[in-house]
Amino acid sequence: MDNSSDSIEERHRNSLYLLAAVCTIFMTLAIAVQPLFLRNVIGVSFEYAGVINANIQVITEILDLGLIFYLGYLSDRFGRVPIAMFGFLAAAAGALIAPFSLQLGALIGIGGLAIYYLARIIMSLGTGAVWPQLSALAGDFTGFKERPRFIANTAFMMALGATLVYAVLMQIPKHAGLVAIMLLTVVVALIGAWLVKHFLIDVAPKLKDEGIPWKRIRKLLIREERLRLSFAAAFFARSDMVFIGLFLMLWFIYFSDLVAIDHESAAAYAGILIGFVGLVVLLSIPVWARVIERSGRVAAIASGMALSGFGFALMGFIVNPFDWFIIIPLALVAIGQAGCLIAPQVLVFDLTPKEIRGSVLGTYNVVGGIGIVFFVQVGGWLFDAVGPHAPFVFIGIANLTLTCYALWVLRGNIKTRAPVDPDLEQELEEAESAI
Repeated sequence: MDNSSDSIEERHRNSLYLLAAVCTIFMTLAIAVQPLFLRNVIGVSFEYAGVINANIQVITEILDLGLIFYLGYLSDRFGRVPIAMFGFLAAAAGALIAPFSLQLGALIGIGGLAIYYLARIIMSLGTGAVWPQLSALAGDFTGFKERPRFIANTAFMMALGATLVYAVLMQIPKHAGLVAIMLLTVVVALIGAWLVKHFLIDVAPKLKDEGIPWKRIRKLLIREERLRLSFAAAFFARSDMVFIGLFLMLWFIYFSDLVAIDHESAAAYAGILIGFVGLVVLLSIPVWARVIERSGRVAAIASGMALSGFGFALMGFIVNPFDWFIIIPLALVAIGQAGCLIAPQVLVFDLTPKEIRGSVLGTYNVVGGIGIVFFVQVGGWLFDAVGPHAPFVFIGIANLTLTCYALWVLRGNIKTRAPVDPDLEQELEEAESAI
């Protein structure tokens, strides 16, 4: 059964692809600029860099958790499009405050760091309202057969956006300064709001029952171990690219003092390297779409987590981040992350009734957000207490542990299933031999 409606046109799907890139550019740019801004403008020292940068990420994620879940429920009731549009506008407001944190902090008398915290919180709450709705629309626009390809294309655009940030946009501070690149995020968010308003539509059936469908969500999780695996993958893997963007950039900026390289050049060098990660993700995504179609969603999750975990573990052998050897583990992480980005989300869409998709996806994203909070907070402490390589080794061990669980789920009966909801019976008949 096809989820799509006659009202869905090619321009709607293409607009969703473009918005996936726009939203990712905004979120990635906010994270990429953060270490450089805190070091050069706010004046955060090396001794506290890991904890402070991690704390900002953790605080924004914690505040996002309840919002993301509740907005998922509201999107089932009232639609995804208005929530995404207002989310972009809120993100633009926060982005406008961020570059002037030091001046505003001095004016108000509470310090520039506190204002920057506030700006990042507003930005994060805004994007927290946007990207879950875009993800839900990707499920709304597709049926079972075309879903892996469509989600892969959406992920491709997300990776393209992240690659553009690190390979191109992060070169701007060397030439035009930090304020210019930070104000660019405002423009990006406003473009996103305009695109949502004019080029997206809601097609999913509205949830008529008032109140969050807790019982139906719990029933799904109890009955479907594959859904539980998807949630576990969100917890373990959602922080992977945050780690690359935050801790690798931190490593380069603060290690540059030891090799007599200025911070802007170190950030640009790190940006090129992270751009390489994004490029590898881009090239890997079409391959993962075929893997999901041929081998199944669960097998793809297991393979992606294994490659990512092994790559992160190899980072433990890196002493100097400017050494060329770092390319090898980063390439493995990128290949694995591409699979982890697509397969769990496709599986969630496959196993979720359309009218509660927003609520289930909200729960899924909350679990992923909790994972980011946990791994980034521990990673920040490890960065300061053990060394720059420690956060990567830690998350590598975690990903390899999840690989074992995925292989257990993959055991013997992967081609048998029972529908989780009567509304899914017709669609899931097509899936019996595919997951």
